[in-house]
Amino acid sequence: MNRWMVVVGALLIQLCLGAIYAWSAFTQALTTPLAKGGAFGFSATQSQTIFSVELAVFAVVMVLAGRWQAKVGPRLVAFLGGVLVGLGYILASFVGQTFGGQLITIGVIAGAGIGLAYVCPITVGIQWFPDQKGMITGLAVAGFGFGALLWVKLAGPWANLIKTHGVLGTYRIYGVIFLIAVVIGSIWMVKPKEYADAAKGAKGPGLPTGILPGEMLRTPQFYIIWLTFAVGGMAGLMVIGIIALFIKDALTATGMQATQALVIAGTAMGVFFAIANGLGRLVWGSISDKLGRKTSVIIMSAIQGVMMLLFYFVLSSSEWPLYFGAALIGFNFGGNFALFPALTADVFGAVTVGRNYGWVFTSYGVGGIVGPLMAGVFKDMGQGKGVSAWMPAFVIAGVALLLVSALMTRLKPVAQKA
Repeated sequence: MNRWMVVVGALLIQLCLGAIYAWSAFTQALTTPLAKGGAFGFSATQSQTIFSVELAVFAVVMVLAGRWQAKVGPRLVAFLGGVLVGLGYILASFVGQTFGGQLITIGVIAGAGIGLAYVCPITVGIQWFPDQKGMITGLAVAGFGFGALLWVKLAGPWANLIKTHGVLGTYRIYGVIFLIAVVIGSIWMVKPKEYADAAKGAKGPGLPTGILPGEMLRTPQFYIIWLTFAVGGMAGLMVIGIIALFIKDALTATGMQATQALVIAGTAMGVFFAIANGLGRLVWGSISDKLGRKTSVIIMSAIQGVMMLLFYFVLSSSEWPLYFGAALIGFNFGGNFALFPALTADVFGAVTVGRNYGWVFTSYGVGGIVGPLMAGVFKDMGQGKGVSAWMPAFVIAGVALLLVSALMTRLKPVAQKA
């Protein structure tokens, strides 16, 4: 099989899965009070709970998907993932404006579908391109970042889906697209023969080796990688979940009209963050093939820590500085998804990366719970304080990123058994 078809399938799958990052396109409609004509009337905490649960389910299911695809192959797992993510959005369109219904369909069912499908393109891509792990991982997951741009814009200015069809109608349209596209992409999710043989326990000259999860979980290297990814995920997912609400508060505090502030917020997330998120995956992956994965993670985390602090204290008072901050945060956040799969393969072996990266990726689920919920809780606690209610969340995220950047300097190689 032409290995570049793996990349085509990976991009198709990840483009659809990236809809999870389009959540900010729905938050304004979800949190508009019923008294002001809103259809849902969710609190900020409720809207972020749906997002956080989807991220957490995504991460937990990915552990199971890594083990399962090692047995049945990535094609079947990706196929079933496409069915679940599509079904989740379609069912969400029929459950009405209930918080519980949205939590189960979007948070649990769609989140499980993303968890099943996500690990397959990463595993297969690394194994077909062992000499360019960073670049090919970045390319494979770039669609996940660019997907945010596509689905945000289709929901808003490009197609006005939410305005025309409402939130529930938009869910239905997206669900049908996701189901069809991910199932098509799953066709090319096939391992190279030598990796398929090694995954089945075959041994011999020329066959790749790797460390299994049970041994990996006993190493300090795993916990250094896990914690660093958790903090990087926490910061980026917090911004994704709250950027529309935060920018609205920040700009209206300067006297800007709320409608204009929301347009700027949509541009910041749907254009600058989303495009930079996709580019960050490509660029950081390629950089890591030259500088090394460890050095790249240290630099990326340190820059992101500084940016989280600057975003609140310096860049949030006017339009173009906000665009710059959103772009750089998106760029570094996207880099996580190129660097950590490749780092997992480097440290613990490419043949077991599908099983091991699922465990590493649970950190992203923890970050997905902590980041958006932390920001939502601080906002709800600070009602009436305006933009200052967001300050603790940004400070905590920025300082934590600087700390894990320092921690990553302690990472050392793990000896792999032949």
